[in-house]
Amino acid sequence: MTKLKIAIIGCGSIAQHRHLLEYKANEGVEITAVCDIVKERVEAVAQLYAAKAYTDYKELLEAENVDAVSVCLPNYLHAPVSIDALQAGCHVLCEKPMATSREEAEQMIRAAEANGKKLMIAHNQRFVPAHVKAKELIESGDIGKVYSFRTAFGHGGPEGWSADGEDSWFFKKDQAFIGAMGDLGVHKADLLRYILGQEFADVAGFVENNAKENITVDDNAVCILRTANGIVGTMAASWAYNSSEDNSTVIYGEKGTLRLEDDPVYSLIAQYTNGDVVNYELGKIQSNDDGGQSDSHVIDHFVDCILNDKQPLIDGEEGLKSLEVILGAIQSGETRKISSLEGVTK
Repeated sequence: MTKLKIAIIGCGSIAQHRHLLEYKANEGVEITAVCDIVKERVEAVAQLYAAKAYTDYKELLEAENVDAVSVCLPNYLHAPVSIDALQAGCHVLCEKPMATSREEAEQMIRAAEANGKKLMIAHNQRFVPAHVKAKELIESGDIGKVYSFRTAFGHGGPEGWSADGEDSWFFKKDQAFIGAMGDLGVHKADLLRYILGQEFADVAGFVENNAKENITVDDNAVCILRTANGIVGTMAASWAYNSSEDNSTVIYGEKGTLRLEDDPVYSLIAQYTNGDVVNYELGKIQSNDDGGQSDSHVIDHFVDCILNDKQPLIDGEEGLKSLEVILGAIQSGETRKISSLEGVTK
């Protein structure tokens, strides 16, 4: 079988710690080209992976006959570069958040449809074993009707692992668009939608910059979310959890509670109202603190969808729905009013 030819556009931390490593480990692909505006960086990566180096992604798309690309760039470039790649005949795996507005996201979706190509957004939390198991338990009625939830994703900030450190684009509004909410909150919005199997109708957001100086985006946020049928809960996204990372989720149901990544040993704990407790040791969620996320299953799923003509689990429509939760939270924080997600226009 002919291997898929892959190009990575953007060779910063997410590319080096996840995309490149996972493509290298997948027998169905060949990394043929890499691109980054920092010449020294892209040349080093190209040498390491025996790929051709480019500093202009448009030149790469024109010169290389690649089957698919990973877009690992600052947030403001996600949409334009993804659209160019799709129009060049490439399948696209785009990092999150997929775009900086609903309009941009819809343009990406239309480009994928018009060119008959796959568009996938790299929301890795759906593939975490504890999260997959929790979804199964909820769908089977194991904990009965779900009433509420709380979820958090926080750490000390991207300066500790970003390729550019404290000068990272993550901290600059003109490049990042949003801060911790776009870096971490959108992951949790996508996870909650996936686990609960429901869409959110309303969001109230408290979105602040109160932890880091000299940045122009949010670094600490807490949101209250409500689904159409009345499940309510909280979602926190923060670059102010300095002592240790928190990537936990708790689901409260009629017959029991599910604790996901909330214990140092058991990745999922099911506590039932009759007193029973079931501990699941499914493997610890990967984090940047562990030296990378080289087994997220994101790349394997993307490759499988291309080779076997499957619809990605997180396609453009799914990416847009998760983005809308974050857009609503940002709008709520600015207006100090509850945002109806059907009314998000930013």
